[in-house]
Amino acid sequence: MFFIEAKRIAVVIIGALLMAISLNFFLINANVYANGFSGAAQLVSSVLADHFDIALSTGILLFIFNVPVFILGWFKVGRGFTIYSIISVVFTTIFLELLPVLSLSNDIILNAVFGGVIAGVGIGISLKLGASTGGMDIIAMVLSRMQDKPIGVYFLILNGVIIVLAGVLYEPENALYTMIALYVTTSVIDMLHTRHEKVTAMIITHEAEALQKAIHQKMVRGITILPAKGAYTNDDKSMLYVVITRYELYDLEHIIKETDPKAFTNVVQTVGIFGFFRRDEGVV
Repeated sequence: MFFIEAKRIAVVIIGALLMAISLNFFLINANVYANGFSGAAQLVSSVLADHFDIALSTGILLFIFNVPVFILGWFKVGRGFTIYSIISVVFTTIFLELLPVLSLSNDIILNAVFGGVIAGVGIGISLKLGASTGGMDIIAMVLSRMQDKPIGVYFLILNGVIIVLAGVLYEPENALYTMIALYVTTSVIDMLHTRHEKVTAMIITHEAEALQKAIHQKMVRGITILPAKGAYTNDDKSMLYVVITRYELYDLEHIIKETDPKAFTNVVQTVGIFGFFRRDEGVV
């Protein structure tokens, strides 16, 4: 258990370093903006410096923006999830302050593409191990539960605001280059993990009861158990059908490996669901 948590923390720190490299070496000097709270902090830092002559770094603003979000996440999302978010944001802030802001290229497209790739790798590897990069992840999860709408809607709204403001406050081209960076980031996350808000896992196992108990101990999710039969062996098995968020995928994989290493699991994209998914009071 200690090794697993240590590995998670190490990956979160590496992800934070990659995010800082993306911003300081590629995006900031090019006035191309990252996704989520990082992009919002970057944009506010640029506006304060260019229009009000106030020097406040992206790293400090990123931390300030996340403080109320940490409090919200602690009570509404979960302590474990929030702790990883805090680690991610704290180390991103530290790396942003330690690394110099410089331009490796004067080509804005190169900055947008390489900045987007590096940011996507940082976010993707964090998500792959069930950790969060903080900020909009927490807000989107809370709003999704309250309004019962997809998490992606809230990411789209925030990133849309960043794109529009980049075009209004600076050159329209900045908005277009920001769109390129966001597209590249999302594509890289897709390759490394998944950007789908919810996924469906179909687990074929001989240990249905043990798996069901293990899953319910870790997460509040409804599970449908169906009878199944192996076509080659004719063995009687069970299929557990469960819908989870992308943040829970790592935990589910770990539970399956611990409970029934021989289980066969198929994870597919969930386009939409009807009915209750998850509420704060635990109704599924």
